[in-house]
Amino acid sequence: MRQPKILTTMKTYSWPLFVSDLLAGATVAMVALPLSLAIAIASGADPAKGIITAIVGGFLISLFGGSRVQIGGPTGAFIVVVFGVIAQHGYDGLVLATFMAGIILIIAGYFRAGNLIAFVPEAVINGFTIGIGIIIATSQLSDFLGLRVAEVPADFLEKIPVLWEARASFSLPSFGIAVMTLILIVLLRRLFPRFPGLILAVGVGSAFVALMALPVDTLYSRFGDLPNQMPWPELPDLSPSRMIELLPSAFVIAFLAGVESLLSAMVADKMIEGQHRPNAELTAQGIANIGSALFTGLPATGAIARTATNIKAGGKTPVAGLVHAAIILLVMLLAAPLAGYLAMPALAALLIITAWNMTEPHKWREYARGRKSDILLLLLTLVLTVLVDLTVAIGVGVSVGLALRLSRRKAVETDWSEPDR
Repeated sequence: MRQPKILTTMKTYSWPLFVSDLLAGATVAMVALPLSLAIAIASGADPAKGIITAIVGGFLISLFGGSRVQIGGPTGAFIVVVFGVIAQHGYDGLVLATFMAGIILIIAGYFRAGNLIAFVPEAVINGFTIGIGIIIATSQLSDFLGLRVAEVPADFLEKIPVLWEARASFSLPSFGIAVMTLILIVLLRRLFPRFPGLILAVGVGSAFVALMALPVDTLYSRFGDLPNQMPWPELPDLSPSRMIELLPSAFVIAFLAGVESLLSAMVADKMIEGQHRPNAELTAQGIANIGSALFTGLPATGAIARTATNIKAGGKTPVAGLVHAAIILLVMLLAAPLAGYLAMPALAALLIITAWNMTEPHKWREYARGRKSDILLLLLTLVLTVLVDLTVAIGVGVSVGLALRLSRRKAVETDWSEPDR
C-alpha cells in the first residue's frame, strides 16, 4: 500500500491532536536546527544547505510518508557519502546524484521494494552505522580541538596524520567550549529528556564565545551570513554523460535513504505500537530527495533520533513533521543572522555526541554474543566503511551476508540423507 499516512490520520483529526502535533513539531524543530547546520558543515557543504534540506525534505517526507510520526531531513549517515561526492564531482554533482536517487526511490516504491529491507543482513547495517559514526567523530576533531588545518582529507588513513601534524595549533578556548557543550548535552538529556537540550547546549557554548570575545571560529567567521530566504527551484544538469558518471553515487544515496528511513519507521512502530507502510515511505523519500535537489539541498531521509524525539514530545500524526519544517522555515526567514553566532566547537561537540549515539554502544555486548559469522560480517563492513569506501562496504557486506544466509539454509536442507533401500 502506497497511500500516505496523512490521508488516513486526517479522517479522525481533532484540535487536541493538533495541539499535540504543534508542541511536538516545535520541539523537534529546535533539535533539528543545529543538527541540520552541523551535518551540512561536516558534509563539506554550506550550512544553509542543511536548513533547506530540513525544510523541503522534512515537509515532503511527512506529507507523503507511510509513517504517522516519521521526521525527515539531513542525517549523519549521509555525511560520508555527501563529502565524497562533493570532493569528487562538486556540489552540482551531489545535487544531480540526489535528484537521480529520488527517481530510483520512487521506482522502488512503485515496485514494492520496501519489503526487501528484510534481506539486508542486520550485521551489515550495524557495521556501516558504527563505521560512519567513527568517520563523523574523526571529521570533527579539528573543530573540537581548535586545530588549524587548511583542508582535512576525506580519506580516514590520510586524515589522521594531517590532524596529528596540526597538534601544535591546539586551542584551549575551542576545546573548553566543545567540552562544556558536550557535558551540557549529556546532562540535559539525562535530567530533562523531553526538553530540546541540544539547541540550549549549543546556544550556551556559543554565548560564552560571544560574551567573552574568545578567539573561536563561528558560523559567521567561517561562512559569512546565512541566507534569510529560500532559493528558487531549478533543475540540475541532466546531460547523459553526467548522469552516467553519477549513477553509482545515486544508487548509494537511494540505498542509504531507503534503508535508514525504513529502519527509522520500524523503530517508530515499536514505540507507538503502529504499522508503517514501507512502499509509501520509499515513495516519500523519492519525492523528498527530488524536492531537496530542486532547491539545491542535501539528500534527505527519515531520522531515527528526531523521530524518537517527536514521539516523546507527543507527536501523533504527520502534521507534527509539517509543523517542524514550517518552524525551521520561520527561523530561517526571521532569525538567520543569529545563527552566525553559533560556535564551531559547539557544533562539533553536537556531532560527536550524534556519532556516539549512532554506534549504539548499549548493543555492543549483544553483538559480541551473536554468531561468529555475524560478528565477522559486522567487523568486515565496519573496516571497509572506515578504511575503503561506503559503496564497497555495502556491496561486499550484503553479498557476503546473503552468501552466509544461503549456506546456513543449505546446511539445514542437506542435513537429511537418503536411507538405504
